Amino acid sequence: MNNFVTHLECSEAGDHYNFAEINNLSKINKPLLVKYDLEKLKNSFSKEDFINDFASLPGFWKYQYLLPLSKKSSVIDLGEVITPLVRISKSNNLFIKDEGRLPTGSFKARGLALGVARAKELGIKKIAIPTNGNAGAALAAYATAAGIESFVFCPEDTPSINIREAEIQGAKTFTIDGLINDCGSIIAKHKEKEGWFDISTLKEPYRLEGKKTMGFELAEQLNWELPKNIFYPTGGGTGLIGMWKAFNELKKLNWIDCDLPKMFAIQSSSCAPIVTAFEKGKDYADPWPNAHTLASGIRVPVAVGDFLILRTIRESNGHALAVDDHEIITERDNLANRYGFLACPEGAATLAGYKKALQLGLVDANEKTVLFNCATGLKYPMPEVNNKFHDK
Repeated sequence: MNNFVTHLECSEAGDHYNFAEINNLSKINKPLLVKYDLEKLKNSFSKEDFINDFASLPGFWKYQYLLPLSKKSSVIDLGEVITPLVRISKSNNLFIKDEGRLPTGSFKARGLALGVARAKELGIKKIAIPTNGNAGAALAAYATAAGIESFVFCPEDTPSINIREAEIQGAKTFTIDGLINDCGSIIAKHKEKEGWFDISTLKEPYRLEGKKTMGFELAEQLNWELPKNIFYPTGGGTGLIGMWKAFNELKKLNWIDCDLPKMFAIQSSSCAPIVTAFEKGKDYADPWPNAHTLASGIRVPVAVGDFLILRTIRESNGHALAVDDHEIITERDNLANRYGFLACPEGAATLAGYKKALQLGLVDANEKTVLFNCATGLKYPMPEVNNKFHDK
């Protein structure tokens, strides 16, 4: 398998790191980004190769040469698919990219598949993760498939199905009285003694590379044209940053010749550090006190990649918006009742954010827009059914 990676690069200072070595954050504790020789790749393969010749690989693995794996045998196949674009408006302009169709039922499969595959190449034996739910389940599944021990730490009010699926898929799973950043602190405190590799969001370079495949898929699904707007539920923001990286790589490869989308980060008003920083014109976000929201996946009071999220929003001429929990539930029920689409709360938040953006004049209903549903709605609590039929 040809590898077009040249090096890893600090996302803030720009200094280089060796791809062949095990890395977490840079020397200044900022995320590392994978860099490729795109000119060499452009002269070696065309986008048609990815559409046709590499289609035998499952799902997002078909983009193997734009991913940081050294061996084809490193691919961990749990039945990955290209996730569908579901039309939810008769105008043909509004779509949901349904990430709930991936293994373990969420888009966390993308990042953890790449992260674990690369960890396997590097000889890592134990991996630990802080999670609000879906990332823990994805790590458990892919680590078990790769023969790597996994350790999952999550807040005790994480949706119970997420906790149980991580445990049953092989992870040593622990709950704590605290938030996801508290889980991260526990891992940081014990990782040296326990021999854990910390695969927290953006604290290693490879989950981002998995998430960027959402951008490649969108481009291919839309015939190498991109939507005008993308609405993304934002906690740690890996997918938002990753897609922006993907679009810029496609531009440099001359595989797309269109304007790049406006990127909209959607958060809960009960945990909106990125929105607040964006509105205040800040480059970094302050930690959010007393974070709470029923959309547990975006309950991230501190994001290590906050400056990358904000940079992406501004470079794309996008925006950051907060929506209330009652708006999230209203739109979840609206999607289910009107369109037969069961979104997770985080996915429903993007529809609430889209409607707010329409009201504010930030987008136009005639513009092609993609909302991201990050997980199957089946993982989350739903209203009880109390209608008992009495057959007389």
